[in-house]
Amino acid sequence: MERYLCCVLVCLLGLGLMRTEAFQVEVRDESNKTCIHASMKVNFTITYETTSNKTENITYSAPDEVSTAGSKCGGSEEAPLLVVNFGNNFSLSMNFSSNVTVYSVDAIVFTYNTADSTLFPDAKNKEIFTSVRFVGEPIPMNATYVCLHEEVVTTEDVVQVYWNVSLQAYAQDVQLKKEFHCSDDATTTVAPTTPKVTTSSTAAPTPTTKPVDKPSIGNYKVFKGTETCLMASMGLQLNASLLVDGKTVWTPFNINPNRTNSTGSCDNSTALLRLNDNETTIVEFYFTIKNKNFYLQEVNVTVFNASGFSQRTNSNLSLWEASVGNSYLCHKEQLITVSEDLYVHTFDVQVQPFGVNNATFATASECSLDDDSILIPIIVGAALAGLIVIIVIAYLIGRRKTYAGYQTL
Repeated sequence: MERYLCCVLVCLLGLGLMRTEAFQVEVRDESNKTCIHASMKVNFTITYETTSNKTENITYSAPDEVSTAGSKCGGSEEAPLLVVNFGNNFSLSMNFSSNVTVYSVDAIVFTYNTADSTLFPDAKNKEIFTSVRFVGEPIPMNATYVCLHEEVVTTEDVVQVYWNVSLQAYAQDVQLKKEFHCSDDATTTVAPTTPKVTTSSTAAPTPTTKPVDKPSIGNYKVFKGTETCLMASMGLQLNASLLVDGKTVWTPFNINPNRTNSTGSCDNSTALLRLNDNETTIVEFYFTIKNKNFYLQEVNVTVFNASGFSQRTNSNLSLWEASVGNSYLCHKEQLITVSEDLYVHTFDVQVQPFGVNNATFATASECSLDDDSILIPIIVGAALAGLIVIIVIAYLIGRRKTYAGYQTL
């Protein structure tokens, strides 16, 4: 924690000491039409290990002269990709996805090279590192995302600070006039009123533990090209703290699989499942791999209405773990805490974000909640213990009666 705070402080202080240029790029398709437009200022503060086994921080700014080699406009079977290359094997990439009404940056991937002796003269490990941060903030399809204020993106060893951001994907060679500002700009986005998710400085009330109605089970898939790369089956219920008539009330509502579309992305080490319930609620599940096991790392929930959206995120999860190539299975109800005012209840979960073959689930690794086999030895052991107690008591009573039958001579 001390190392992380130090990195953040150095990065934020560095903003006032460094002059940062903004880079501006366009990605064009084969017909020379613009599909992605991006302009922004970015500072990177990187923590690395030195040859003397100490940790150091350097702050590096993205230059104004960059290239977009590796970027793609995408198509019906491929998502757009923005890759910004600069320096000595440094790059910043953004993966996009969309549906009919919104698009989003699914992940920000920053690659840096500690073999650059100018920036890392005493680095212990001279190699290329990759830092990945899932984002998933929804943006209306007909708008340019704008954020003049600072936005901080953190990973284990890198703090990225963005400002003066203008980003437009799926541009179709048209410069959109409508702007969708980040919440810190406070110009176009306001908190939703229905449902209204509120926060409070006081302790949050206890969430509803029993759902009003058990949600229906939905079956969802994510495709990579024409192949299924992620499969999931589950029932979902959201439990939110809503403000009703001036009172905070915990209210559950179900995700309806009959009107929910599934999209997402897959690669070798990360996967995303995005569930969009009729453009009113978006639930995103981010999976990653560690030590040959996959697990659920992050859940994002976005609630829309006519006046804007409210988003809640928990990126510090370690749930639904199973071996890569297997599926995870849990029939029992589980509770995922997204924030102090929003919970997700899951029912009959089976998910496989990696190694899907022939669009079928692989062997399932069952959760401990489903394991009732331990009850059998407990019941048998308790019965045997009870029987032993009865035999001992009967034996003691029998001995007492025998002693009472003896007479003194």
